[in-house]
Amino acid sequence: MWLGPEEVLVANALWVTERANPFFVLQRRRGHGKGGGLTGLLVGTLDVVLDSSARVAPYRILHQTQDSQVYWTVACGSSRKEITKHWEWLENNLLQTLSIFDNEEDITTFVKGKIHGIIAEENKNVQPQGDEDPGKFKEAELKMRKQFGMPDGEKLVNYYSCSYWKGRVPRQGWLYLTVNHLCFYSFLLGKEVSLVVQWVDVTRLEKNATLLFPESIRVDTRDQELFFSMFLNIGETFKLMEQLANLAVRQLLDSEGFLEERAPPRPPRPHRNISALKRDLDARAKNECYRATFRLPRDERLDGHTSCTLWTPFNKLHIPGQMFISSNYICFASKEEDACHLIIPLREPSPAPQELSEQPAGPTSPLGGLPGGRAQEAPTASQGLLRLFQRNTPVEDLGAKGAKEKMKEESWNIHFFEFGRGMCMYRTARTRELVLKGIPESLRGELWLLFSGAWNEMVTHPGYYAELVEKSMGKYSLATEEIERDLHRSMPEHPAFQNELGIAALRRVLTAYAFRNPTIGYCQAMNIVTSVLLLYGSEEEAFWLLVALCERMLPDYYNTRVVGALVDQGIFEELTRDFLPQLSKKMQDLGVISSISLSWFLTLFLSVMPFESAVVIVDCFFYEGIKVILQVALAILDANMEQLLGCGDEGEAMTVLGRYLDNVVNKQSVSPPIPHLHALLTSGDDPPEEVDIFDLLKVSYEKFSSLRAEDIEQMRFKQRLKVIQSLEDTAKRSVVRAIPGDIGFSIEELEDLYMVFKAKHLASQYWGSSRPAAVRRDPSLPYLEQYRIDAHQFRELFASLTPWACGAHTPVLAGRMFRLLDENKDSLINFKEFVTGMSGMYHGDLTEKLKVLYKLHLPPALSPEEAESALEAAHYFTEDSSSEASPLASDLDLFLPWKVQEVLQQEEREEAGNDIQDKRREEKGTSPPDYRHYLRMWAKEKEVQKETIKDLPKMNQEQFIELCKTLYNMFSEDPMEQDLYHAIATVASLLLRIGEVGKRFSAWPGRKSRDSAPDEDESPAPDPPQDPAWELQPPAAGDPQAKAGGDTHLGKTPQESQVVGEGGGGEGRGSPSQPLSDDETKDDMSISSYSVVSAGSLQCEDLADDTVLVGGEARSPVATTHGGGTVDTDWCISFEQILASILTESVLVNFFEKRVDIGLKIKDHRKVERQFSTSSDHEQSVVLG
Repeated sequence: MWLGPEEVLVANALWVTERANPFFVLQRRRGHGKGGGLTGLLVGTLDVVLDSSARVAPYRILHQTQDSQVYWTVACGSSRKEITKHWEWLENNLLQTLSIFDNEEDITTFVKGKIHGIIAEENKNVQPQGDEDPGKFKEAELKMRKQFGMPDGEKLVNYYSCSYWKGRVPRQGWLYLTVNHLCFYSFLLGKEVSLVVQWVDVTRLEKNATLLFPESIRVDTRDQELFFSMFLNIGETFKLMEQLANLAVRQLLDSEGFLEERAPPRPPRPHRNISALKRDLDARAKNECYRATFRLPRDERLDGHTSCTLWTPFNKLHIPGQMFISSNYICFASKEEDACHLIIPLREPSPAPQELSEQPAGPTSPLGGLPGGRAQEAPTASQGLLRLFQRNTPVEDLGAKGAKEKMKEESWNIHFFEFGRGMCMYRTARTRELVLKGIPESLRGELWLLFSGAWNEMVTHPGYYAELVEKSMGKYSLATEEIERDLHRSMPEHPAFQNELGIAALRRVLTAYAFRNPTIGYCQAMNIVTSVLLLYGSEEEAFWLLVALCERMLPDYYNTRVVGALVDQGIFEELTRDFLPQLSKKMQDLGVISSISLSWFLTLFLSVMPFESAVVIVDCFFYEGIKVILQVALAILDANMEQLLGCGDEGEAMTVLGRYLDNVVNKQSVSPPIPHLHALLTSGDDPPEEVDIFDLLKVSYEKFSSLRAEDIEQMRFKQRLKVIQSLEDTAKRSVVRAIPGDIGFSIEELEDLYMVFKAKHLASQYWGSSRPAAVRRDPSLPYLEQYRIDAHQFRELFASLTPWACGAHTPVLAGRMFRLLDENKDSLINFKEFVTGMSGMYHGDLTEKLKVLYKLHLPPALSPEEAESALEAAHYFTEDSSSEASPLASDLDLFLPWKVQEVLQQEEREEAGNDIQDKRREEKGTSPPDYRHYLRMWAKEKEVQKETIKDLPKMNQEQFIELCKTLYNMFSEDPMEQDLYHAIATVASLLLRIGEVGKRFSAWPGRKSRDSAPDEDESPAPDPPQDPAWELQPPAAGDPQAKAGGDTHLGKTPQESQVVGEGGGGEGRGSPSQPLSDDETKDDMSISSYSVVSAGSLQCEDLADDTVLVGGEARSPVATTHGGGTVDTDWCISFEQILASILTESVLVNFFEKRVDIGLKIKDHRKVERQFSTSSDHEQSVVLG
C-alpha cells in the first residue's frame, strides 16, 4: 500500500536492499523469507516484542536522492507480489520524469506530492466513518488477521503486551482480544507460540496472584489452562476479557447480537490506541451498571456522569456523589452507599401510584377498551385482589396487630412528608429501615412499583397492557397451554384464587407477558409470583412488576433452562463455602443445595414459606435485589447448622429445612392466616419453635450484610461461564445420544464432530450474518435443532473431513451431499444429518459406500443445472422400481438370489393377512384394542426406511458421466493412482457398453409400433430359436451381421421377447404364462446383453465406436433408428451393474474398503482453521524449523 512519505534516518538498519535505482530503493526486512540466520532470529524477536509494523509489512520502498542522507518511505507491502507492483509503477511512471529535474529538493517535493495524490485518489470513494480507529489500531488489526488467519469480519477490540506461561517459562508477546477470540503470539529466538481460544469455549476466567504466577489472569477451557501475566494494567485487561467472555456466553444462552444496542456517543477526538469497539464495550458496561443501580428501563442509555454535591432539604446538607444524565432521567448516587439516591424523570408530571390505583376503571383503564362487558367491568383492572376480598375488615377491629399496622402506615406517611413520595422520593438509610420493618398492606403495591422501576415503564407505555391482552385473546400456543394447566395450582389455599375472578386476572397477565416476550413465554414458578403481585396491585401493575422481575431483577431466571437461577445457585454454593465453611462440605456431600435453592430463588420463598412471611422477603427484594434472597438463604442454613451436620441423607436434610421454613411466621400480619401446604407434610410430634420473619431478616443483615451488589454481579459472571458450559456439555451428550447406533462413529468421535459442527455454526453468527444459519439460535428448540449449518459451511467441513478428496471437484461433491442430506429443503442441515452423511463415507461395507456415491449422482443430489434431464430420467426409471430385476451375468456368479425375494414376498403376504385379521377383530369390537397391531404398523414404517439396492433408481447417461468424473478426481492423490485409473477406465468402458446394449433392447417397442402402424393386423414374425446358448455366443468383433442380427432381434413382439428373456436369463421371476411389463422385459434383455459383453470378445475399436453411440450422435444405424427419443432417457445403468463391475477390480475394492481415521481429519481441520492467511511469518517459522 502507498504510504504518506515519512523520514527514515537510518535506512539499512535491520533491512536488506534488494533493488535500487537513482531515486528509489526496495528493501526486505532481515529474517523474512529464506535465510536470515541468527540476525533474522534477533530481528524477528525484536519485531514481536516491540510490536514493529515490519511484522505486517516486511517489504518497503524508500525514496532517496544522491546527495541527501535522508530517506522517505513511500510504500510498504506484506508480500513480494504487492511491493513489486508498486516498484514497477514507479519505474514506469516516475523515473523518466524525475531525470529532468535539476534540483534534488524539487525531486523530493514532486515525489511526495505524487504519492499524496495517489493516496487521495485511492481514498476518494471511501466513505468517511465517524468511528474510525486510530492508525496504530488498524496496524494491530492487520497483524492479528495475518497472524491468526482471521477474516475481515473479526474485529479487534484491544491488544496488550504480556507474558504467557508455557510451563515455568514466560513467553513475552502480544495478547489480542477480538470480539470472538482470545489470541496470543510470541516469537523469541526462533521459538514461536501461537494461541487461539474462542470466548464461547472459556469455562473459567479469574484474576489471581500466586507464588508461581504473580498477579496473573487465568483462562480455562475444557482441555487446557492458560496463565498470562506481566500486564501494564491488569485491571483494565481483565475487565475487558470479562466483558467479551460474558457477551459470548450470552450468545450461547439467547443468541444476543453483539451490537444490539444503539451505538453510544463517540468522543469528538478519538483517543489514540483506543478502538471504537473498546469504547462501545466501556459504554455498554456503564449503561448496564446505570440501569441496574437505578432500576431503569432496558433501553435507557447513559449520556454522561460527573461528580457533584446534592443539597438535601431533609437534613439541610450537601451530600457528595455522582450525577448521571440520560435521555429521560437525571439520577444521583451518593458516595456512601445508603446516604441518598434520587431519580428525577424528565417527563410530564404524572399522578403518584396510589392516586392512580384509586381511580375507577374507565375508558383509559387497562381493560377499558376490551370487547365484552365482563372484561370491561373486571374489578382487577383498577385494584388488587386483596382489597376486593378484605374490603369489609377495618384495621381498628384487629387489636394489637391493627395498631401495629396503623403505626407502620403513619411512619411511612411521615417519611413521605420528609423525603417525598413517588419516583422523586429521596431514598436513604431511613427508607431501608422502614422496608425491613415491613411495608403496610395498603402501601405494598405502590412501593413495589417504585422500588422495582416498574412505575417508570407503566406510565411511559399507556395502554400497552390492554393492547397486549386484546391481541393475545383467543391465541393458542404452547405457553397458553402450560398457563391453563398451572392456573389452579397458583396459591390454591388463598381465597382470591378460589374463584374465577382471580383465575381470569392471572390468566390475562400471564398470557399477555407470554405474548410480549415469546423467548421466555411461560415458565413454571411465574404463576406463583404473579398471583402474589395481583394481590397487591391491579392487572396492569402486576404485569409491569412481572416485566421488571423477569427482564431486569431476575435475569434469565424464567426461561426453558432457568439459567439465571442456576447461576445464583452457584453463587449460593460459593457464599456457603466462604461464610459457612464447616457446613459447605456436608451440604455438597448430601447434594442439598441444588435441591433447595431453585425453589427458594425461583419463587422468592413464596412456595416454601407461609405467605404472610414470604411477602416480607419480597418487600426487601424489591428494594435491595437478589442480595436479600442470598442473605436470607444463608441465615436459614446458619440457623439449622447443627441439625444439618447430623443428617445422614438428602431427604433428612430437606425435612429439617422444610419444617423450619413452615414455622417462619409473621406475627404482625393483619391478613387472616392462610394454611401452608408444606405444614401438612412436615408436622410431627414435636414441632419446632416458631421463628419470626423480622428476626430472621435482622440476623441475615447482621451476619451477612457484607454482600455488595457489585460483588454479586462479578460472581454471576463467573458462575454464568460454568453454568452455560455445563448446559452446553449436557446438550452435546443429548445430541450424541440421539444419534442412531448404526452410524458407526464412537462416542468420542461424535463429540469431536459435534464441537467442530458447533464451531462452524457459531462462525456464521460471527462473520456471516447474511446467511440463513446466522438466524438467531432458539434455545427452546430441541438440542438437535439448535445448531445448523448452511451449504457454504458444509462445503468447508466436507473438504477437510471427507475421505473422498476430489481436488477441485470436492466443492461440487459437497454441494451434492448437502442437497442429499437436506431432506426438508430449508437449506440447513442439523448435526444428525451431517453425521449421517459422514458415516456413509467412513463406515459400512463396499456396497454401502458405493450406494452413497451412487445417490450423489442422482436427484435431488444432482442439481438440474448439472444435468438438465436428471429429474425426467429419474421419474422415468422409478415408475416401477420395485420390479427391477438384477441384471448381473451368470458367468460372474453374482446373481441376486431370487429365492430371497420369494421369502420376502411370502412374509409380506403373511403380514397383510395379519393386518386383515386385526381389522376384523376391531370391527367385531368383542375384544379390547390390540396394541400389537400399532406396534406392527410402527415396525413396518421403520422397515420402509431401510433401503435396499433394489430401491435405487437407474442412472442415465449424464449422471453416469458425472459419476465417472467424480471417480477420476477421487483417485488423483492416491498412491495407487495409475492402477486405479486403469481399473476405472476398464469398468467405465464396460458399463458404457452395458448401458448401450440395454438401450438397444429398450428401443424395440417404439420401433415395432411405428413399423406396424400402417397395418396393425399384420401377423407377428416367427419365434427365433429358444436355445440359451444362442445368446451366450459372442459375435465376432466388427461383424456387421451381428449388428444386423441385433437390429432384427429388436423387432419381436412382447410375447416373443418374454421367451427370449427367460431363455437368456436363466430362472424367471414368475410362471411362463405370467405376462411381463416393458420394464421387466427390458431388464431381462439387459441380462442377456450383459452375458454377451462379459464374454470378453470386444476389441478396443468397438469401445471407440460405442463411445460415439453413448454420446448420442446419430452416426450408427442403432442411433438413427431410434426415432424421436433422446439418448438420456434410453441409456441407463443400474446400481447392481455398477457394483458387479467394480467388484471385478480388486484395486477399486481395496480403495473403498480402506479404513480412514476421522480423528486425524478432525485434528488437521482444527489446525487448518487457524492457518496463517499469508506466508510472511509462516515462511519464517518453516525456515527456523
